[in-house]
Amino acid sequence: MHPIWVRLCHWSIAAVVLALLFSGSVILMAHPRLYWGETGNDMTAAWIELPISRNYKHGGYTAPQRFEHVAGQAVTAERTYDIFNQNGWGRSLHFLAAWLLAAIGLIYGAAALASGHLRRNLLPGREGIRPTAILADMRAHLGGADPAPPGPPYNLLQRWAYCLVLLLCLPLMVLSGLTMAPAITASFPWLLDLFGGSQSARSIHFLAFLAILLFLLVHVAMVFRTGFWRQIKAMTLGR
Repeated sequence: MHPIWVRLCHWSIAAVVLALLFSGSVILMAHPRLYWGETGNDMTAAWIELPISRNYKHGGYTAPQRFEHVAGQAVTAERTYDIFNQNGWGRSLHFLAAWLLAAIGLIYGAAALASGHLRRNLLPGREGIRPTAILADMRAHLGGADPAPPGPPYNLLQRWAYCLVLLLCLPLMVLSGLTMAPAITASFPWLLDLFGGSQSARSIHFLAFLAILLFLLVHVAMVFRTGFWRQIKAMTLGR
């Protein structure tokens, strides 16, 4: 049975995450190229370019032009179209939603520690870190084991998934997001050293987003597999 504070935090986080997914996608579409290091732009090599929005090149960069005073160097001088970069509202919404997520996360973390929910229901425990136990739980899932009833106690794979998201991915998202804010790094320059530059922080932010998105997709799929209305009732009414 889910206590009321878990249900309130769950739906609050769900709403905030939807706002973050939407606004983050708008921001990414303005420049769908990702880099490592301190700097990155159209003149530098990206480790990935995402085929989203009209800012994706689609073969639309001009041919490389050689500068006579730089022997043997070829650079792209310009795009064949203007960059669509009207995403100020997306950045404002993203930053606001991120602070809400951090605040709700702190409330959830404090309540989970104080109530014993973290130790009792989420942490895998000493036995849960054994590879044989993890493999056994994976085999049970792949073998079509009967779905568990809604709410705790959670099985081992659920515990690992929740812990990785709550204790690794979300803190990484918050810290890497702060590293992309010049006003923050002006006061805390060690963040740039921690992530190896703002462009590395942006790439790590994106990779953590992919991990959380994968978790959400599996999470929703399991809700449907184990009885949608039963799970919704458990997470709204607590039973």
